[in-house]
Amino acid sequence: MSIKPTIVVSSVDMDSIEALLERMPPAQAEGYAALRAELDRADVVEPAAMPRNVVTMNSTVTFEDESNKEKLTLTLVYPANAGKPGTVSILAPVGSALLGLRKGKHIDWPTPDGKHRRLHVLAIGLPAETPGHSQR
Repeated sequence: MSIKPTIVVSSVDMDSIEALLERMPPAQAEGYAALRAELDRADVVEPAAMPRNVVTMNSTVTFEDESNKEKLTLTLVYPANAGKPGTVSILAPVGSALLGLRKGKHIDWPTPDGKHRRLHVLAIGLPAETPGHSQR
């Protein structure tokens, strides 16, 4: 497996995701160790300083799963907004993998069945006007 690329997360997204994880029962929160590891290695910046080519919460991302060449376009959302067509929760493995990646970057990510997927970010749409993102 390759070295994971550097990721950038806004301070607002970081605070919101950490609060989400802290509200979970401990047994459930343990299941999100990979997301916590991603947050721990992230460079945190203020929303106004977020580069436009980075996946943030509420970004619409087009990426390719290099194992099967499938291209997907999904919006990265919090669990309350997940389940709608075209969305992926930050708590889903692919959502955790995409957070903070720059356009053009790859990441290897384990799947629940023990395999690995290599995701390649092709395009990033700016998030809708949401608190903490309006200044991007």
